Amino acid sequence: MKALVVSELGPDFAGCALAHIPDAVRGDGQVLIRVRAASLNFPDLLMTEGKYQLKPDLPFVPGMEVAGEVVAADPGSGFAAGDAVVAGTRLGGFAGLVAVDARSVRRVPANLDFAAAASVGAAYNTAYVSLVRCARVEPGEWVLVHGATGGVGLAAVDLARALGARVIATSRSADKLARIAADYAIDATLSAPGFREEVKRITGGGADVVFDPVGGDVFDESTRCIAFGGRLLVIGFTSGRIATVATNIPLIKGFSVIGVRAGEYGRRFPDKGRENQDAIWTLAVEGKIRPRVDSRYPLADWRAAFETMRDSRMVGKIVIEP
Repeated sequence: MKALVVSELGPDFAGCALAHIPDAVRGDGQVLIRVRAASLNFPDLLMTEGKYQLKPDLPFVPGMEVAGEVVAADPGSGFAAGDAVVAGTRLGGFAGLVAVDARSVRRVPANLDFAAAASVGAAYNTAYVSLVRCARVEPGEWVLVHGATGGVGLAAVDLARALGARVIATSRSADKLARIAADYAIDATLSAPGFREEVKRITGGGADVVFDPVGGDVFDESTRCIAFGGRLLVIGFTSGRIATVATNIPLIKGFSVIGVRAGEYGRRFPDKGRENQDAIWTLAVEGKIRPRVDSRYPLADWRAAFETMRDSRMVGKIVIEP
């Protein structure tokens, strides 16, 4: 089968290339899936440079979540050849076939195509663990979402609205902000005046919850516009700088800084992890959350897909179709 293989770690995806490798082989308890869509996530990019928490042995095939058709499954697994399914893979998604533990496989809801289904898992799991498990968002609270036009940020906007929160979305692109549904939108371009005064004006004092996958200067300024008793969620550092905070600031302002590792949460608390996924997919089936696919690329154009994500040119998810 053809796959995107990472054989060396390095900048600008230098160690990545398409290659023909042996077909994935199904083991006991696994489902073999013909991949029709695999969503691209920022950790996929980080792993090509060895900068993510998960550091697979070389060579490896990236790709954390897929949707496609069952090729083979154990009798009694509930799946049969031809079933349309979606699955989290952690690795191996950017290939023609992938073998996945049957416990991580679900049927694709009738209201989603393969690309949309592949766009739910990682992004909405991060949003759900952040907003529901960690921040315990209540209806009517103010949620400030940074990087709101990316896949994870847009999922957080979508889920926060489904939870009844009031959402302020920030992005470095006013054009992209105009294409998403939020109660308020703020251009967070660093060359423009900072966002903290506007957040305080909109909320009347500060955001109850801050969802921050950006880090750096955005994190620093978020500490200046969070409400007393607020929850500042550390999702990632797409800005490239890991921020620090003097402990007197959360002490005086009475807010919490909470690190979010959604995948690790599910691994440490598997029952809660399954509850999270059940809740997410129920919302998807009911149409209360709507994954947005920005663009689709054939596997041969993987570099264009990676560069689009690296340069933050998307609104929503990028999908690779092997």
